[in-house]
Amino acid sequence: MQTDKTNNLQAPAAASSFTEIFNQYQERFILFANSYVRNQAVAEDICMEAMLIYWEKRDSLQPGTNIPAYILTIVKNRALNHLQHMHVRLEVEDRIMDHASRELNLRISTLEACNPSDLFSAEIQEIIHDTIRTFPHQTQKVFMMSRFENLTNREIAEKLGLSIKSVEFHITKGLKVLRTNLKDYLPSWILLVI
Repeated sequence: MQTDKTNNLQAPAAASSFTEIFNQYQERFILFANSYVRNQAVAEDICMEAMLIYWEKRDSLQPGTNIPAYILTIVKNRALNHLQHMHVRLEVEDRIMDHASRELNLRISTLEACNPSDLFSAEIQEIIHDTIRTFPHQTQKVFMMSRFENLTNREIAEKLGLSIKSVEFHITKGLKVLRTNLKDYLPSWILLVI
């Protein structure tokens, strides 16, 4: 079957026909795709995929198929898929940004409304006292002497007949439980001090 370059190309079977189509239409197909996807590399990829799809299906095409139109249809569909995927991605990114913006606004308004004196509210004091009451007897005694009587670790050790390491152990144990129980009430920098 003989083809004329001015007429529609018929489904060629030879590699030379593929090269001819590729050389003759590649630039136009890329320009077409790029006019929609606005990304040269993506347009080139779409064009190459379209050419490969054509080559894989060339033997199953109807005789008389307009090959450039067939390939351009594939380019069109691939470009459309790309744009639809971008649209979905942008919508998701917008939702994420909207969520991040709301979360940031919440943190700003929470910090603006924060009153440092509230950090020492009755509720927090109650949690501290309730937590201390749950400590084992020795830990409770050591912790109270350290935090409420302002005794040094050495003074507590002497009064209770314990080693300084034991006193440090009981205080550390008490602080760990307090940090856990107060984590929802106090900012993290306060928990480091407790």
